[in-house]
Amino acid sequence: MAITEALASITSSSGIKESNVQSSDRNPNSNTASPSLSPSVTRLWRPAAQRNLRNQWSKLLSYKQQWVSASASGRTHATSLVNACLSQRYMPAMDLGVLSDMADIRKRACHKLALQQESHERKLLSSYKDMVAVVSHMVNTCSSMRCFLKGPAGSPLVQFSSYSEDTNDSGDGGGIPVFTFWPIPFFENLGQELLQMFALELSLKRFILVELLSLSCEEVPQEGDELCWSNELYPGEFNDLTISNLYSKETCQPILPRLKGWESEDPSTVRSDQQPRQEILQVYLTAWLAEVNLDSYRVDEIFATAGEEMHVSFS
Repeated sequence: MAITEALASITSSSGIKESNVQSSDRNPNSNTASPSLSPSVTRLWRPAAQRNLRNQWSKLLSYKQQWVSASASGRTHATSLVNACLSQRYMPAMDLGVLSDMADIRKRACHKLALQQESHERKLLSSYKDMVAVVSHMVNTCSSMRCFLKGPAGSPLVQFSSYSEDTNDSGDGGGIPVFTFWPIPFFENLGQELLQMFALELSLKRFILVELLSLSCEEVPQEGDELCWSNELYPGEFNDLTISNLYSKETCQPILPRLKGWESEDPSTVRSDQQPRQEILQVYLTAWLAEVNLDSYRVDEIFATAGEEMHVSFS
């Protein structure tokens, strides 16, 4: 099934299927054993690890809020872009009343609408770039939840850092609970589950973006410079997507978008030679707004669960 049809099916239904992206480990007691620190170092490690985890999860919350803002801005510009394109498309048949007697009125109106469309394209692309940055930051944050011993263990001044200086130091305090119940790997698993949802949604938004940036007025069709899935949408985009594991070095193009519960399909084989109908464009806008790959209930639950254990309110 084409991804466009899948979008139409999902956005027209009353509910959204449960996410297929699950945490690899929700059981806090199913960790692999790690080398234990000495009791004296452990006593110092735990406060440092607690501070680090609170900082990293505060960053994740901030990135989530940045995503919400960028996504809302993108939806606004996408709507304006579609409206400008459709107005151009239907201008030849539009009843202009007494304005019809004005010379070149339709041509001038289409030119102004085309300029508006270009402006909204740039702003929509900027919103997408902001969302790419959010997911990249989430990747770095999820990989920075461990707290490693810095310097020799026998040093009178015990210090900790976010990177390992000793291959025997796993950075998880030997698997002990950081606060009350859960060791670091459990927080990492929650973070990865969160990250995978946002990465999946980013890939889908890229698909919608490519479709919207490919819109052209039927009176002035685009030729010879057609945008496709394998094009880099802004300088450095592929480097940014590589950080989030959304770019395949084997195929030399971004990972194909996927909807929860649907098979992936090559976007280059989906688009026809015709410009999408108004109904299809509405599906794109609805899918952007609905964020079908983000389980908002589960996202809130993850932050609430982590916050409860840390004695912090992430809201």
